[in-house]
Amino acid sequence: MIRRLLGALAVAATATAVLGTTPALAATTTFAGTVALSNCSGSVVKPAGTPDTAPALVLSNGHCLESGMPRPGQVIVNRASSRSFSLLSPDGQRSLGALRAKKIVYGTMTDTDVSLYQVSTTYAQIKRQYGITALELSNAHPADGVRMDVVSGYWKQIYSCTVNGFVHELRENGWVWKDSIRYTPDCQTIGGTSGSPVVETSTGKVIGVNNTRNENGEECTLNNPCEVDESGNVTVHPDTPYGQETYGIPACLTQANEIDLARPGCSLPKPLAVDAAA
Repeated sequence: MIRRLLGALAVAATATAVLGTTPALAATTTFAGTVALSNCSGSVVKPAGTPDTAPALVLSNGHCLESGMPRPGQVIVNRASSRSFSLLSPDGQRSLGALRAKKIVYGTMTDTDVSLYQVSTTYAQIKRQYGITALELSNAHPADGVRMDVVSGYWKQIYSCTVNGFVHELRENGWVWKDSIRYTPDCQTIGGTSGSPVVETSTGKVIGVNNTRNENGEECTLNNPCEVDESGNVTVHPDTPYGQETYGIPACLTQANEIDLARPGCSLPKPLAVDAAA
C-alpha cells in the first residue's frame, strides 16, 4: 500500500528529495491538531456540535491500523486498542505529549480508507493540557478546485495543492474506494503521509484523509491505483495522488463519539458480525 510506511529508513532519501520541492506552508495552516503514528500520519478531529466533554477522536487510514490492512469487504468496529499518538506543536517541531487510544471506533478499506480511534482524553482535556483545539470535520461534500493542504504529522511537512475532481471508483490491488478526491500533482505525497488530514485552506476544516498515489504508472496494482468511471472505463494517471472524503463520518457518530451505523444519514459500510469486537 503506497501510503503505509514500510520502513522509514527506506524512504528517507526519497522524502528529503521530494520534500525539498514541496510548496511553501499555507499561511492559515499549521500542525495544530495533527499527530504522528508509528507508521503514518493522523489528526485529532471533531464533528461540529460534539461537546468538548466527549472523548477525542484520531483520524487516519484503514491501512494504517496496527493490526494490518483490512481485507476487501472487512469493517472493524469497537475493537480494543492501546495505540499511542504523538501530538504535535503548531509549528510541527516538537511533540507536546502522547495521546493513548482506548479503542478503534471504526476501520475499513472498503468504499473508503479510514480509521477512527477513540482516545482516553477528552477534547477539553487536550485543550487545557496542550492548548490544542481539534480540527473540525466538514459535513459537506468537498468542491472541485478548492485549495487544500495535506498535513503530515509523520514527516512534519505540509503539501499544498488543489482538488482536481472526483473519481467514481478508485481501485488498487483488490480494494475499491468510491468518490475519491483527486489532487493536482503539486502534492507529491510519499510513504508516511498516509492518514494525513486533507484541510480546505479557506475554512481550516478537514474534507478528506490522504491515502494513495500512482507511483509507477501501472494499472490497479499495489501502489498504483487506477480510475474507473460509471461506464467501467479504466484510466491510469501516473504520479497522481488521491484522498478519501470524510464528510459522511459525522452522521455516523453519537454526541459521545461512539459509532452508530444505524443512524439516519449514515452511509459508511457496515461490518459482518465477525468483524465487530465488544
